Amino acid sequence: MNREDISVRKTAWLLFIVAFAFAGCATVAQKPVATESPVPHVQQVKAQEKIPVAQTKRYKLKVAIGRFTNETNYGRSLLNDADLDRIGKQASDMLASRLIQSGQFVVLERPDLNKLKKEQEIIGASNIVGSDTLIIGSVTEFGRSVTGKAGFLSSTKMQTAKAKVDIRLVDAKTGHAYFSAIGAGEASTESGEIAGFGSRADYDATLNDRAVAAAISDVIDRLVSKLSDRKWKTDILEVKGGQVFISGGKYQGLKEGDTLTAMEAGETVKSRQTGFNVTLPAKPIATLKVVQLFGETETDEGAACEVTGGAIPQPVSPNLFVTESK
Repeated sequence: MNREDISVRKTAWLLFIVAFAFAGCATVAQKPVATESPVPHVQQVKAQEKIPVAQTKRYKLKVAIGRFTNETNYGRSLLNDADLDRIGKQASDMLASRLIQSGQFVVLERPDLNKLKKEQEIIGASNIVGSDTLIIGSVTEFGRSVTGKAGFLSSTKMQTAKAKVDIRLVDAKTGHAYFSAIGAGEASTESGEIAGFGSRADYDATLNDRAVAAAISDVIDRLVSKLSDRKWKTDILEVKGGQVFISGGKYQGLKEGDTLTAMEAGETVKSRQTGFNVTLPAKPIATLKVVQLFGETETDEGAACEVTGGAIPQPVSPNLFVTESK
């Protein structure tokens, strides 16, 4: 066998070994490549603007996040100090931000209520108002895992964080929890190397934040949908000069020309069957039209209305309230 044949055989064996090595490599999963639509984005936007959208009139409910804690062993301080509950506070802030961004609610501050009261004492003001619904929740599951694959000349490493949140809606007046929902989310990052080359992943702390955010996003639509089923209502401040003054204005979605209904609440009786107080159906007594809005903030705003039907009895009974017309 001459040297040329030996060289050819060595080359063939080398190519076989390289092919075998790459066949046994652990590779990082390929991410999908985004492709551009054949229709330009500008034309898509114009086409969507022409589609009629059904507008539903909604007034903003007042909601408050009363408690959001971390009930897992992950990230809890040995001192068990509520101020060190970072994951619970993070979930509370994320939920509040999502509700504010939805534009459908007046979100009241509750987690830092003591700090707010101290600040109001300094400036000599006290304008804390009550909410229609109290939101209570907790992070019930949280954990991280590291998995990987090893090939002939390569390896991959995947870090995954998973979180689960449990949220309840509570009627602020009765304390009755009328809705519960669970949201779950996870986040992961993957790295790999071949023959010593490639990316190496250290501990990724942002996975915790992304997993909690994904869990909140998973549950927020159900919360908004349930809260939207609650009927908006407000109280009568005063009847003066032929006008009816009510709480709530532009920040809660009221506009001049809106039609509202004044109602008289039914009698409240205690049910022997459930033990809860049951309020009998309210009855309409007058129709109102918003003629003027006043106030500068969510806490001091109001609306002046004129009576277009029925009458408001004097003096104003605490059993009267105003709600959106059907």
